[in-house]
Amino acid sequence: METEINKKGGDERQLVVFNLGTEEFGVNINEVREIIRMEQITHIPNTQEYIKGVINLRGGIIVVINLAIKLGLPTKQADSNTRIIVIEVDGNTVGMIVDSATEVLRLEEEEIKEAPAIIKQKINSDFIDGVGILNERLLILLDLAKVMHAQDMEIIKKMQQSAPKIQQLEPEQEKEEQKIKEEHKSEEHNELEQKAEQRQPELKPEQPQSEQPQPEPKPEQLKPEQPQPEPKPEEPKPEQPQPTTQPPAPQNQAQ
Repeated sequence: METEINKKGGDERQLVVFNLGTEEFGVNINEVREIIRMEQITHIPNTQEYIKGVINLRGGIIVVINLAIKLGLPTKQADSNTRIIVIEVDGNTVGMIVDSATEVLRLEEEEIKEAPAIIKQKINSDFIDGVGILNERLLILLDLAKVMHAQDMEIIKKMQQSAPKIQQLEPEQEKEEQKIKEEHKSEEHNELEQKAEQRQPELKPEQPQSEQPQPEPKPEQLKPEQPQPEPKPEEPKPEQPQPTTQPPAPQNQAQ
């Protein structure tokens, strides 16, 4: 992702603001060509510590320096906020690695003061072009022509001429830069997920209903057969005595 710099004239100073550690810095917008994300850097051996290597920017070879090392400040590992500020100094294009690039702002001349002693103790005073006072913020203004002095520019020119001969990255650096790209993708993905969660109510995932095993049918218990009682033999009924019929009594005939 690239940030185009809108350069407009005016009485006040226009500055590109960036961070190195806990300090805020500003450089003249007219010296800044563009701001890009951290890219794959081809390492060049046997160079100064602050020179990290070269990048190919739209077909042009650009030397990249670590500005924190150049200024004698602590460095940090590159992350998703790391940027390369592409500057032009004395006709030479150089990329500066910074922790983050935050904004473009304007400062009136009366808001620019001499750097206090505590700042000069941290950074070479020759590199400082004053400090900008903006509300409660203090911006350290850099003179890039002095930061990248003639000796540095001579080294950079030689590197740009020899850079096309370098074909491959060192394995360790290639792995590190691949790791940075993966972290960028992971962080962007996490941000998108967080935004989506904020816009939509949380949906509780349906709990899969656990299938309870059906009890196996119990075999029917067979009742033992009850023995059928044997039929009792019929007892002979006693014979009823037949009533004897007496012959009718003779009737007396009348004489």
